[in-house]
Amino acid sequence: MCGVHLLVDSSAKDDVAITKMVESCTHRGPDHAEVIRIRRGIFLASNRLKISDLRDEANQPISNQEQNAFLSWNGFLYNYQDLKNQLLEEGVVFKTRSDGEVLFHWLKEKGTKGIAAIEGMFALVFVDLISSEIILARDPVGMKSLYFYQGENKLLCSSEVNCLLKAGGGKKGFDTDQIVPFWYLRTSLPTNSFFKEIKELLPGQVLKFDLDGQNISQLKIPIHQRSGEKETVPDQTVFKQRLTEAVLTHFTAEVPVGMILSGGADSSLLYHIWYKETGVPLPSYTIGFEMAKGKRSSDAKYAANLTKTMGGGNQEIKIGPDYFLDTWEEYIAQLDHPVGDSASYLTWALAKEARKQVKVLVSGVGADELFAGYNRHKAFKAYLKHPQLWQNISSLLKHVPLWSRSYQKFLKSIHTDPSRTFINFAALNPVPEELGMSLKKIYPFAGRDFKNALAYDQNLYLVHDLLKIHDNACMAHGIEGRAPFLDWGLIKLSDSMSEELLLSIPAKSWIKETLVKEGLETIANREKKGFGLPILEWYMNHSAFRNKLSSSVIAFGEKYGNFVAQEWQPLFKYPEKHIQNNYLLLFNVFLLSDWINLNAQ
Repeated sequence: MCGVHLLVDSSAKDDVAITKMVESCTHRGPDHAEVIRIRRGIFLASNRLKISDLRDEANQPISNQEQNAFLSWNGFLYNYQDLKNQLLEEGVVFKTRSDGEVLFHWLKEKGTKGIAAIEGMFALVFVDLISSEIILARDPVGMKSLYFYQGENKLLCSSEVNCLLKAGGGKKGFDTDQIVPFWYLRTSLPTNSFFKEIKELLPGQVLKFDLDGQNISQLKIPIHQRSGEKETVPDQTVFKQRLTEAVLTHFTAEVPVGMILSGGADSSLLYHIWYKETGVPLPSYTIGFEMAKGKRSSDAKYAANLTKTMGGGNQEIKIGPDYFLDTWEEYIAQLDHPVGDSASYLTWALAKEARKQVKVLVSGVGADELFAGYNRHKAFKAYLKHPQLWQNISSLLKHVPLWSRSYQKFLKSIHTDPSRTFINFAALNPVPEELGMSLKKIYPFAGRDFKNALAYDQNLYLVHDLLKIHDNACMAHGIEGRAPFLDWGLIKLSDSMSEELLLSIPAKSWIKETLVKEGLETIANREKKGFGLPILEWYMNHSAFRNKLSSSVIAFGEKYGNFVAQEWQPLFKYPEKHIQNNYLLLFNVFLLSDWINLNAQ
């Protein structure tokens, strides 16, 4: 993993601006930093986190002997050995064992047409003086972020928004247009940062610029069908085979590897398969909470039971309201792009402790999006069986306060349009009409209703919430985050599942079947728990936490409350009266309020 930086500015006489970018991104690549001047007005730089081929010869930016091609990139190539073998057959000579050198030669030989053959997580900048092109590209899954600023006859690009701000990008300030999307989605709309002039590449997007930083063209790369790969009938056996292949790929590195282990189905299955296949113990890390009346969260118990015979040991990282308050400002300061999901803070706190032992952290992220594991998927299945019936029930009862909070949200989310119904299911609350129409423009319609819903989750929630968290929280401490469930073989398997199959089998059926066959029935039958802070309990039982959250919400309302609908105004004035039914939303506002105060004033 690394930090990627580009500056194209004909008026730049030195590397001062790009050096500021590099210096502000040391956390992403603490092992090496370098700036190179390609030619007048074009600078490329990298912060390197050494994961494969730890020698200095593998440092970045990468260039050839002729000094006519240059690469700065961030990521991990799953199929780099296959690409390398093909290049060797074509006569390419390699000097290192790094996947970065493979990527460099692949781009030099194949150009943008070759990007579709690359499997992995990546964000890259490639400068080719022969073709007079600058290429920016992001992997199709959206694992790694890449931001850019274009204006004032300059082009800036970096792995983080903060780096662009340091170099003079985004001068127009905080983008208040993102407040409403954040209110409902816990993040900004796709392509948008929270600064008006700074944009993010979409997953699979490739942008071409000339050497003056002016747009030439763009294209979208899909997750390709592997050469020679035959279509298979999707079932549990094929799933287990592909998951095992993914585990062996993603758990392998030249540096210490650890596991984010919740004790739930997804992460437990990954850990079990690794140990069964290799016998190599790995350290694992689990969040535990300090709760009222001495209660203990169950994650640590399940994780400890799983690992006790495997030799790696499980470390419970206990988080209480006092520790949270002591570290909150540090977390906010390191939060490049705000996501109002408390899992972001937890992943950050876990990575902070894990960095004492490991440089790679593996997690179970992605399984729910690929194999329909969320409650909203279950709710959408129920809706699709009888959509007209649910529309009738909703129109009659959605305002009757006789139902549980989750059931009331279900009824209020029902729309005559199935896509709008799922958009509401996936949001914190049913979205207003204008936002709903904006989200419908990016909603997938390539398949049938349920597959479209999964694709929407994969394109929006997975990319702009979970993977943003995964990258930001891990890289804040110089850790590479990996996600075996998002290996391309598993993504293709998920995509090959028919609408009928997805609707007929229980949530994450193959994951649970595999756990049972492996003797882990207790974990397979465990009730699904979300990964988040005990916000409501802390608010009710810890006065300092309550005061901190409430004061930030009130302050946000005073400055930005007019950007959200009138129905939400009471939350700003009396958060304590609304915490019971809106604790996720109030934490969302709390985080954004503190982030704006520190980063966007």
